[in-house]
Amino acid sequence: MNLTRLSRLAAVVGPLLLSAGASAQTIEDALAAYTDGRFLEAAEIAEALGTSDGYALATKSLAIHGYYLAAEEEKQALFERAMELGEMAVEADPGNPEAHYQSAHALGRYSQTIGAMTALRRGYGGRIRDLLEATLARDSTRWDAHLALAGWHADIVDRAGRMMARITYGANRGESTTHFERAMALNPGSRLVIFEYALRMPLLKGREGRELQREMMLEASRIPLGDAYDRLVQERLLAELEALEGG
Repeated sequence: MNLTRLSRLAAVVGPLLLSAGASAQTIEDALAAYTDGRFLEAAEIAEALGTSDGYALATKSLAIHGYYLAAEEEKQALFERAMELGEMAVEADPGNPEAHYQSAHALGRYSQTIGAMTALRRGYGGRIRDLLEATLARDSTRWDAHLALAGWHADIVDRAGRMMARITYGANRGESTTHFERAMALNPGSRLVIFEYALRMPLLKGREGRELQREMMLEASRIPLGDAYDRLVQERLLAELEALEGG
């Protein structure tokens, strides 16, 4: 990370170094901050642990804060730091599925800031897929990795077209549907799973998918609220639903 980006990141998280203090230095403290929506504080506490799980939680916290809450000019620096922490999580324990998953999470969010086609040209699409497959190789029951891989297949087909996606990247709609259904089976009643599946329904199932999309979003919107992250997902879901009904 260059000095400009480092200084911008310091401006974002620096005040928390003073406020969080050194007293809370357990993974439970970091998880409590995360659950409450204090994502930058959670990242600071988790990173200070110096463990694979700590780096992974720090990666997750920065990626979520960057995507949902950060100002536009802060996003890229946050995602770059999240990517670094994701790599540190994998290096600290290559057998940790959460480390691989969160590394993919951060890389995916960073890719969104540079544009899908630029990310694909730089090889980020392949790296994300490899990290998600590494996650599932270590724990095949990771619903979040199935969900992310489902989105990966669908989004590359959407950006590159069906033929180019299949030939160049190995992405296809059938694999997307398979992974979405697996995520649904592993985590039934998840707002995030239903919402992400609904977003891709028109691509995956055409006219039938467009009809199902609204139903699924309404279903997801009625699920009781959970932690702070779930509330952020609900806000985005309601905005998408409003746009869908307005259209």
